[in-house]
Amino acid sequence: MNKKDVIQKILTHLAGELELYTRAARAAFAEATDEQSRSESKYDTRGLEASYLARGQARQVAETEESLRVFKTLGTRVLGPGEPVAIGALVELEGRGERAFYLIGSRAGGTEVEVDGHEVLVLTPESPLGAQLMGRHAGDQLKLTLAGKRHEHRVVSVS
Repeated sequence: MNKKDVIQKILTHLAGELELYTRAARAAFAEATDEQSRSESKYDTRGLEASYLARGQARQVAETEESLRVFKTLGTRVLGPGEPVAIGALVELEGRGERAFYLIGSRAGGTEVEVDGHEVLVLTPESPLGAQLMGRHAGDQLKLTLAGKRHEHRVVSVS
């Protein structure tokens, strides 16, 4: 699997999310500042609620913009044989008869993209699995707890 293709898919996905969040933020701002949202009594909180929503949407836009910036500068350097899992690594795990692909990123954890017919999940080092993968090498064995059961997994490749 080509890491450059994975990063490009992530960038495309994040750009789509940014467009969606930007539209939602504009709509929430319009609602918060609309004449109809003014309080009619001390118990009427429509305007206040709309402003909270607008603030939250604006924060989501800022976070997605930052994720886009980070992934644009991540680079596609392929890690050499024997190099450990680090930020920017594309990791292939094998366990329970299945293979899974992960890209280690500093942001956008949980983002999923499909590349070459495989799902690739972005993990951050702060996530439980990301923390266990950091510093590992191809060939290392991991014991992961999934759905309350411990399973052995092997790091197939780090690139």
